[in-house]
Amino acid sequence: MTYDRLVCANCAAPVAEGRCPVCRANRERLTPQGLSPAMLLTLAVALLAAIALLAAVRTA
Repeated sequence: MTYDRLVCANCAAPVAEGRCPVCRANRERLTPQGLSPAMLLTLAVALLAAIALLAAVRTA
Protein backbone atom coordinates (compact mmCIF):
# COMPACT_ATOMS: atom_id res chain seq x y z
CA MET A 1 0.00 0.00 0.00
CA THR A 2 1.29 3.44 -0.85
CA TYR A 3 0.76 6.63 1.08
CA ASP A 4 -1.29 8.20 -1.74
CA ARG A 5 -4.26 6.09 -0.60
CA LEU A 6 -3.91 6.84 3.12
CA VAL A 7 -6.23 9.25 4.90
CA CYS A 8 -4.93 11.35 7.77
CA ALA A 9 -6.64 10.82 11.13
CA ASN A 10 -5.82 14.41 12.07
CA CYS A 11 -7.42 16.34 9.17
CA ALA A 12 -9.27 13.58 7.22
CA ALA A 13 -7.50 14.54 3.99
CA PRO A 14 -5.30 12.32 1.85
CA VAL A 15 -1.79 12.10 3.29
CA ALA A 16 -0.33 12.71 -0.18
CA GLU A 17 -1.76 16.24 -0.17
CA GLY A 18 0.09 17.17 3.04
CA ARG A 19 -2.52 19.61 4.36
CA CYS A 20 -1.51 19.48 8.04
CA PRO A 21 1.82 18.99 9.87
CA VAL A 22 0.90 15.37 10.66
CA CYS A 23 0.29 14.66 6.96
CA ARG A 24 3.56 16.29 5.94
CA ALA A 25 5.53 14.37 8.57
CA ASN A 26 4.02 11.04 7.56
CA ARG A 27 4.50 11.79 3.87
CA GLU A 28 8.21 12.38 4.51
CA ARG A 29 8.45 9.23 6.64
CA LEU A 30 6.74 7.08 4.00
CA THR A 31 8.76 8.40 1.07
CA PRO A 32 11.01 5.58 -0.13
CA GLN A 33 14.60 5.91 0.99
CA GLY A 34 17.61 4.07 -0.30
CA LEU A 35 18.16 2.18 -3.52
CA SER A 36 15.39 1.54 -6.01
CA PRO A 37 14.91 -1.93 -7.50
CA ALA A 38 16.23 -0.65 -10.84
CA MET A 39 19.39 0.61 -9.17
CA LEU A 40 19.89 -2.73 -7.39
CA LEU A 41 19.51 -4.58 -10.69
CA THR A 42 22.00 -2.26 -12.37
CA LEU A 43 24.52 -2.81 -9.58
CA ALA A 44 24.07 -6.59 -9.78
CA VAL A 45 24.65 -6.57 -13.55
CA ALA A 46 27.74 -4.39 -13.13
CA LEU A 47 29.09 -6.74 -10.46
CA LEU A 48 28.56 -9.78 -12.68
CA ALA A 49 30.26 -8.01 -15.59
CA ALA A 50 33.25 -7.15 -13.38
CA ILE A 51 33.53 -10.76 -12.21
CA ALA A 52 33.35 -12.02 -15.80
CA LEU A 53 36.04 -9.53 -16.84
CA LEU A 54 38.33 -10.62 -14.02
CA ALA A 55 37.84 -14.27 -14.92
CA ALA A 56 38.64 -13.53 -18.57
CA VAL A 57 41.80 -11.63 -17.67
CA ARG A 58 43.07 -14.40 -15.36
CA THR A 59 42.62 -17.12 -17.99
CA ALA A 60 44.30 -15.12 -20.76
